[in-house]
Amino acid sequence: MKIENIENKTNNKKIVPDTSVLIAGVLSDLVQKGELKEAEIIIPEFVVEELRAQASKGREIGFKGLEEIKKIRAFEKDLITITKTGRRQTYEEIQLAKYGRIDALIMDVAREQNAIIYTADYVQALVSEAEGIPTRYFKSYEKKVTTKLEEMLTKDTMSLHMKEGTYAMAKKGKPGNFELAKVGDHLLTAEELEEIIKEIMEAARNEDDSFVEVGGHSASVVQHGNVRIAIARPPFSDGIEVTAVRPVAKLTIDDYSLSEKLKERINKGCEGIVVAGPPGSGKSTFAASIAEFYEKKGKIVKTMESPRDLQVGPEITQYTKLKGKFENTADMLLLVRPDYTVFDEVRKTEDFTVFADMRLAGIGMIGVVHASEPVDAVQRFMGRVELGMIPHVLDTIIYIEAGQVKRVLMLSLTVRTPTGMTEADLARPVVEVRNFESNNLEYEIYSYGEQTVIIPVKEEKESGLRRLAKKQIMDEIKRFDHSAEVEITSDDRVTVKVSNDIIPKIIGAKGKTVTELEKKIGMHIDIVPKVKTLGKEISFRSDETGAYIIFIVDERTGKVANFYSGEEFLFSATVGKNGQIRVSKYSEVGHAVIKGLLKGELKVFV
Repeated sequence: MKIENIENKTNNKKIVPDTSVLIAGVLSDLVQKGELKEAEIIIPEFVVEELRAQASKGREIGFKGLEEIKKIRAFEKDLITITKTGRRQTYEEIQLAKYGRIDALIMDVAREQNAIIYTADYVQALVSEAEGIPTRYFKSYEKKVTTKLEEMLTKDTMSLHMKEGTYAMAKKGKPGNFELAKVGDHLLTAEELEEIIKEIMEAARNEDDSFVEVGGHSASVVQHGNVRIAIARPPFSDGIEVTAVRPVAKLTIDDYSLSEKLKERINKGCEGIVVAGPPGSGKSTFAASIAEFYEKKGKIVKTMESPRDLQVGPEITQYTKLKGKFENTADMLLLVRPDYTVFDEVRKTEDFTVFADMRLAGIGMIGVVHASEPVDAVQRFMGRVELGMIPHVLDTIIYIEAGQVKRVLMLSLTVRTPTGMTEADLARPVVEVRNFESNNLEYEIYSYGEQTVIIPVKEEKESGLRRLAKKQIMDEIKRFDHSAEVEITSDDRVTVKVSNDIIPKIIGAKGKTVTELEKKIGMHIDIVPKVKTLGKEISFRSDETGAYIIFIVDERTGKVANFYSGEEFLFSATVGKNGQIRVSKYSEVGHAVIKGLLKGELKVFV
């Protein structure tokens, strides 16, 4: 261990250690090396109390400090003498501990005992020197070229699994193609694992690229560079265990065999993506590739992770829980205003709520969710997000298996009679889950009684007879609307979607025209508008000023205008003075309006 002295060297054999030097294990190391002999070590009562308090809270530093005191007591009488002095802290001193009150009390003891302070805290050393107290400063940490853990992690190692009393085992290969191999030729001991843990925790406290994500003696999670390390001890586990996981490859979107259709959707069409798959399938790697894809497209991208282990470039800021909650992180992100946020991983109810809130606030979201089947990702949102809001929160599910995209689903909301039901009065909001590539309907989600159900749907191929009937019906309807849509819903019923202004013409006076059509084709015809509004489509002009989009609707002041993008209803608003309606560009509605304008699909009905 490298030692630095801050001048004022002394032959004083009385030593007062502070908490930092006990946590660093300096004294026992000096005794073992023979550099500390015939000394009296004076341990203040409040130092022990502080270490005990930290240990009671499950913090690693408390256990390390108490373990150090235990070690140096083993050398008592033979080499050193240990004296316990002072008093316990008062309540006020406990409250002021984080402001340096304990350090001041340690200096008081050193002054009274005419002793030298041993410290690994540079600030404490400087203050003690300024007070004229003999001080010896130990540089608490010196980065190692390689640690024991790094020596065991070969280039092809996905994860390393170590537990006392067993052989170290490593998963080697890539997701979907790996083997479990033994590392080393001896059973691991608790002492070996504790030494590895000590190196990990020292790095986490001192190195810039290491973080303690979850702190505790029984269970800890450390992110060291690109390696995620989980540490477990009794009573949480039945033995000391260390698990290190790291990505073995960093990929880009181009490294995946994605169809041009999917690339186009990721590029332009979706802002609520869920990357789903079983553990170890490569979900986070794919999510990271999407994040970097958006960043290179000129978007502001952030991440929400605990632990922070996504492999992304320095341009993408990685956030963890703020004050222990992702809710606080989301509040911060809403101020930062990113274009896209990667949420790795969405597990708890609170996580799903935060994901939904951020998406509905207009932020593009990419969530990573554990699921054994693609539709299971939707199941995990049900009950946590209202049924009608689910397609607005997630519109695309990308299922990853063995590091490859296996299936892609897309979600949309419609109002109709669920498949298999024939009565028109059973119509209800239905979330359609379709295969992205084929557009085939695979699942329907709707409320039935008090339950929300997911029903698999097998679309039957349209028979030749139905195709012939649809063509005949279409020929009749084209006289009124060339862009009409015809759907045969049962053997004796057909639904016809036509432009809103065509409906009066096709129904005719007192229903005469539609009745004649029904007699001619021998089926009941349900006439429905393409856009679900009773209003009449009107022309409008749009302008942009500051933070708003201005719509000018002439001579309609005081009337209610309904805005649609294609067939999707966006919002309603009362026309103000001078026939104007103002929409904030930065609101969720504003984003949808801008998309509709750019696509040329925006319509206004009054």
